[in-house]
Amino acid sequence: MKHLLKLGDLTGEQIIDILNLADQLKYEQKHGIAHKHLEGQTLGMIFQKSSTRTRVSFETGMYQLGGNALFLSSRDLQIGRGEPVQDTARVLSRYLNGIMIRTFAQQEVDDLAKYGSIPIINGLTDYCHPCQVLADLMTVREHKGSLSGLKMCFIGDGNNVANSLIVGGIKTGMRVAVATPTGFEPNADVMAWAQKSGQFTHTNDALTAAAGADVIFTDVWASMGQEEAAVQRRKAFEGVYQVNDAVMAAANPGCMVQHCLPAHREEEITEKVFEAHAEEIFDEAENRLHAQKAVMVKLMGK
Repeated sequence: MKHLLKLGDLTGEQIIDILNLADQLKYEQKHGIAHKHLEGQTLGMIFQKSSTRTRVSFETGMYQLGGNALFLSSRDLQIGRGEPVQDTARVLSRYLNGIMIRTFAQQEVDDLAKYGSIPIINGLTDYCHPCQVLADLMTVREHKGSLSGLKMCFIGDGNNVANSLIVGGIKTGMRVAVATPTGFEPNADVMAWAQKSGQFTHTNDALTAAAGADVIFTDVWASMGQEEAAVQRRKAFEGVYQVNDAVMAAANPGCMVQHCLPAHREEEITEKVFEAHAEEIFDEAENRLHAQKAVMVKLMGK
């Protein structure tokens, strides 16, 4: 494992290995046990898309691991003024020990890995969100004890989070059901790969997808960069693709709810369901810190 570009690059065993280390690091932090695995190292954090959780969790994680983190917006880098990504990759590789990038195009992340000589971590692209889903899987395992054999359901837009949940869920032994409106399906290549596993179903009916689920995921109907299409998207999703009492009644007793945040209450999830599962949702948010620390130690640790 040289980089974290997408979960499709990892085996199920590698994902579980990351989760095991994340559990260990979380335990150590909660019990005041220092783990300065990255002392003296520096992570560059490139943000083409802003974020609360990604910036704070990576920056705090590097501090707790004994290293430093540099926030680099597109305004701070020549890449925002037209410098080729391959040149940026080669320059930053001579200064830094690793790069986390949160951007639009997956190709930009792949090119950093291709031309650079240090570990690259995908903090989010329009295609996938591996760091979020590692935290999601960590949280489900904390609450359910294991992942294998569980049914995961995703309701909403077939976006980057959905793409990574499909891959991460199947690779760790889960059955995955996704409900989206027509025209808002997950990535076609991801769907084709998932169909071959025999552990995946896609439907336009939220209640069908939720039937027998052990954990239900959702996300906003319009992601960052899709604000202009928000009205059109609301018409496609409203009243049907919402995690509500009816969806929860179709799921298994004790079904978890996960949301990567920020949440738009009474759109993709009701206030009632969100608050009933708030502890699980904020455990999920916290686990971004621990899962990402595990990724950084795996990639950058001596």
